[in-house]
Amino acid sequence: MPTERFQFEGAGGDKLAAALDLPDGAPHAYALFAHCFSCGKETHAARRIAMALAAKGIAVLRFDFTGLGSSEGDFANTTFSSNVADLVRAANHLRETRTAPALLIGHSLGGAAVLAAAAEIPEAKAVVTIAAPSDPAHVTGFFKDRIEDIRAQGSAEVSLAGRPFRINRSFLDDVAEQRLLDKVVHLHRALLVMHSPVDDTVGIDNATRIFVTAKHPKSFVSLDHADHLVSNKQDAAYIADVVASWASRYIDVPISQPAAAAAEDGPREVIVRETRASKFQQTIAIGPHQLTADEPVAAGGQDSGPGPYDFLLTALGACTSMTMRLYADRKFLPLDRVTVRLKHSKIHAEDCAECETRVGMIDQLDRVITMEGALDEAQRAKLMEIADKCPVHRTLTSEIRIVTRRAD
Repeated sequence: MPTERFQFEGAGGDKLAAALDLPDGAPHAYALFAHCFSCGKETHAARRIAMALAAKGIAVLRFDFTGLGSSEGDFANTTFSSNVADLVRAANHLRETRTAPALLIGHSLGGAAVLAAAAEIPEAKAVVTIAAPSDPAHVTGFFKDRIEDIRAQGSAEVSLAGRPFRINRSFLDDVAEQRLLDKVVHLHRALLVMHSPVDDTVGIDNATRIFVTAKHPKSFVSLDHADHLVSNKQDAAYIADVVASWASRYIDVPISQPAAAAAEDGPREVIVRETRASKFQQTIAIGPHQLTADEPVAAGGQDSGPGPYDFLLTALGACTSMTMRLYADRKFLPLDRVTVRLKHSKIHAEDCAECETRVGMIDQLDRVITMEGALDEAQRAKLMEIADKCPVHRTLTSEIRIVTRRAD
């Protein structure tokens, strides 16, 4: 899935850095994502949720607020109101260049910001908050020991997530004047509130206040075990799945592929494309299925998906289990379940007595098969023999011809 990077002019005249994550085909809808306080568009939560939604056909615009990330401007001169104004400018940019956002998504203070901005984005039909405070003034709790200094001196440097930021008195005055729940009462949009019950940064009582205040249609989803920053990629993927499914009720987003696509005959084409969101990350399209590939952090990747050899082992493991299942069912064997564990490694050729290669290193795939069920020893031995006959096993152990050509 491609990611377009560009700048647009913020409410204060500064150039704001933006990334538009696009699906492979024409977008079904556009969404606008607002990141957390003092974060940026490249946080794990923002990037992973945006890319997962793009894989489902929803284009997502994420950007750095003024003075953060790659955007111009001074963070010290920003306020909650200026962030809301930047969101409106981002929506205007989408409206002028693509299509206005039908979906607004905000994480943490960004969730409060999309609630406040919704009234100024008439095309927005649905709003999603993730770990959002019910009062923007909640963020002052992160630097409560410096509030007196800020008021007395006009500004002071504070530490947020281990990084220094300068906060002005104007920020304190601005958040103190916000009446966010009044805006929630008059939201007049579908609302999805997502929050973790173990969030120790913004307590779940904030979600309760937002949800109780809002009028229907409204929904709540508990993000069990997720931390405030949604640092776990599985949590981000879950959020994207739920948002895409929920939003399909309010915006034109199909939640499943046409039946004809699932009924294809013959081998399907696999399309692998760089996302350019990180060094190695790739999107993989296989018919109606969307996957992500990456490398582990130790190899220079972000571990946002399985690596190439992980997929190779997956192919062998799945084929092994499927082939054994087909044989067991055909022969009425009492095979309850197959589990295949695999590992890839490099070994010295001289350590392999049956290998033709005698010098250097060779690849070794270790496969351990567990068979559950009331099988006798002869049946287990036969199933192990069948495992070596799975099509992928045969492909890997036979001569393979790979034809590579340049696309026109």
